[in-house]
Amino acid sequence: MTKKLLLFITFLFATNTFAQQDGYWDKDRSTTKEINVSARDRIVIKTEDLPLGTTEIVYRITLLDENQQMANSLVSVLKSIPDPTGISQGSAGAVFVLSKISGDDKCTYAIFSSDKLASEYKESGKTQESCLVQDEPVSKDAKRLSVDKSSCLNGNSTALWFGFESKNWIMKQKIVLEVVPWVDKKLNRGWSLDNRKTIIDQCKTSNLAQKMTNSDNFCVCVLDKIQAKYKFQEFQKLLTVERSKAFKDAGDSCFGETSTSNVVYSDLRKEASLLIKKGKYGDAIAKLGIIINDGKGTVLDYSSIGSCYLLTKQYGKALKYLQDGEKLDNTELLIQLNLAHAYLLNDNYKEAKKIYKKYQNQNVTDSLSWIQKTEDDFKAFQKIGIKNEDFERVLKLIKE
Repeated sequence: MTKKLLLFITFLFATNTFAQQDGYWDKDRSTTKEINVSARDRIVIKTEDLPLGTTEIVYRITLLDENQQMANSLVSVLKSIPDPTGISQGSAGAVFVLSKISGDDKCTYAIFSSDKLASEYKESGKTQESCLVQDEPVSKDAKRLSVDKSSCLNGNSTALWFGFESKNWIMKQKIVLEVVPWVDKKLNRGWSLDNRKTIIDQCKTSNLAQKMTNSDNFCVCVLDKIQAKYKFQEFQKLLTVERSKAFKDAGDSCFGETSTSNVVYSDLRKEASLLIKKGKYGDAIAKLGIIINDGKGTVLDYSSIGSCYLLTKQYGKALKYLQDGEKLDNTELLIQLNLAHAYLLNDNYKEAKKIYKKYQNQNVTDSLSWIQKTEDDFKAFQKIGIKNEDFERVLKLIKE
């Protein structure tokens, strides 16, 4: 039995520990006010400022006779409830947070989300603008209000105003108001939905994000890293250059530690290939240039960008990129053939001849011969207006 009891206690402790991971009852910024109200009078009580990230509150109202004292505070009661949902587990939860004592006096009350509305209530007694109203006189009451179910908490609420009207026609009465906020740990750091969206939108305009076909996962990663390091208010107070560095550091980290970079460069290659097929060589150069400038270019990337430069009659640039690519792998025949074309179009027949002749009996791929690829390339050049008197000379050379 002892062993079972120990396991049960351990389970309860673990359950409470995990349940409290998302937030906490903020006893330091709870409200406890005891006010005397004159007969047939109305008063307004403002709560303490609600902490940033308040998503729910529990309040308790108790009317006491002249010499009565509260048996226990609402804060002490809530210590045994790990999260606000525990209060709503049937009627027992509501009874649990009610005061064990109360007087014979009764009052009605209403809750307001602004000082102006509360002041109007005090003057007129009208409750139309209240976010909650209790018209039936009560001697005690307790409720839980949440952001998703009550307009009293709209996500930007800094305080609440409780308006009371005494229903005692002769004697003054004593009202005790207790309000305890539940603070969401994440929202307490200032990262509301709108603030998170601001970071995501800013991320999507970054150079890294614009390289991606879909930057959603990347930008969520950046957001997570910034949220972990800064409260929103801290982040906003950074200098512009400091915020830029924070974005860059988070972006570099996300880019490196996930498969994002591989996906990005793979997408860029696919886009470049489609652009080449459509004859949009300048656009393809831009895509391939990103890969190469980031230091991620393969020998085939250099071969492709070199070919695009040839097809746009930028022969000098073609030669430069093809020579750089050759250094990565001089056995890749696609780059060797493009290099031969570059020498030929740069009026260096002597160097071009060496390469054309050297590989004339080989295949550039598993099914395409060097000779056939050379003929295809010369036809492509002529089709877009690139002419050279040595084309026929080269074809005769490699067919000998």
